[in-house]
Amino acid sequence: MTTISAETRVDEAVDRLLSDFPPDRTPDVEFWGEQFDAGLAWVHFPEGDGGLGLAPSFQRRINSRLREAGASQDNISRNVIGYGMGAPTVATHGTEEQRQRWLRPLFTAEEIWCQGFSEPGAGSDVAGLATRAVRDGDEWVVNGQKVWTTLAHTSRWVMLVARTDPDVPKHRGITYFIVDMDQPGVEVRPLRQITGEAEFNEIYFTDARVPDAYRLGDVGDGWRVALTTLMNERVAIGLTALPRGGGAIAEAIEVWHERQLDDDYLRDELMKLWVEAEVARLTGSRANELLQKGTPGPEGSTSKLHWAELNKKITNFTVDLMGAEGMLLPGGYPFVRPEAAGLGRVSRQRGFLRARANSIEGGTSEIMKNILGERVLGLPGEPRVDKDLPWREIPR
Repeated sequence: MTTISAETRVDEAVDRLLSDFPPDRTPDVEFWGEQFDAGLAWVHFPEGDGGLGLAPSFQRRINSRLREAGASQDNISRNVIGYGMGAPTVATHGTEEQRQRWLRPLFTAEEIWCQGFSEPGAGSDVAGLATRAVRDGDEWVVNGQKVWTTLAHTSRWVMLVARTDPDVPKHRGITYFIVDMDQPGVEVRPLRQITGEAEFNEIYFTDARVPDAYRLGDVGDGWRVALTTLMNERVAIGLTALPRGGGAIAEAIEVWHERQLDDDYLRDELMKLWVEAEVARLTGSRANELLQKGTPGPEGSTSKLHWAELNKKITNFTVDLMGAEGMLLPGGYPFVRPEAAGLGRVSRQRGFLRARANSIEGGTSEIMKNILGERVLGLPGEPRVDKDLPWREIPR
């Protein structure tokens, strides 16, 4: 029996997809569904779950070929939370029925996902959350509030962590649910940002009901499931594939050429940022190639931390190069509820404003440093006086 290589297998699957469903004559949603069925959605997922059971590094090859053929990849930008965080969590912890129910419409962006972790009193300390889920037969009744929920206003499903046992330490009394946003008892309120947009939201749960069949993992095991989401979130943010000289640094170089600047000091600063951006890109590329199926390790926090701080520096430098023009936001600050997360190409001024959130979303830079210090470098952890206390007894 002749064994074909993984490269050949991937290329033949892409060839068949493009031949049978030409992107220029196939509606986007239909094409994305066929891409999923061909195992080219998340190539490292098992067959039948949108993958081929191959190394995740092949996904870049697939996406590049499809993009060159004119296939839209708007599904990923429109459902960035679901694609980068929800899907790996469902694939890792979901039952066969859950994977069959959720993965395909998630990939086709027919069902948008959001993440319900942070709360007004539990942001960096996610395990301190207070949203309650109380069992009622085959359902759970949820009451509480979530905050900073990206794209909740467009979402059908929210990944929710809720407290199901207040009488055990905080990390052990949490359970993970997938909650239908289109039901009574779920209210979404916009949070307006400095860009004028409301990409983020608050979610209020008032006696919202969740079938037990929508629970991921065991009761009380939600923290372990949530770590899968969190680690994939940091990888998705910090290891975004960029071309050489791409991303924020490309905008800085464009401004330099547009304005025909000739300043030795500014040139040196631009080159320092370019080198740092290239180091970050190559580090991310290497980490992506080494990433295997399953929950990423804490090392993903390295790239997330570096990217967040570097992106702020580059966008700050870019608006400085623009002079007085950099102080004005094109179009002003109208109230808008966007259909996609603000991580793509935008005006330079808006990119500067939006970058302020980079060191907060997906875990603050301070939390990233703690994770790296304790879990990567093995440094002593900070004192935790509430570690063994029942959640109910922790002062709030």
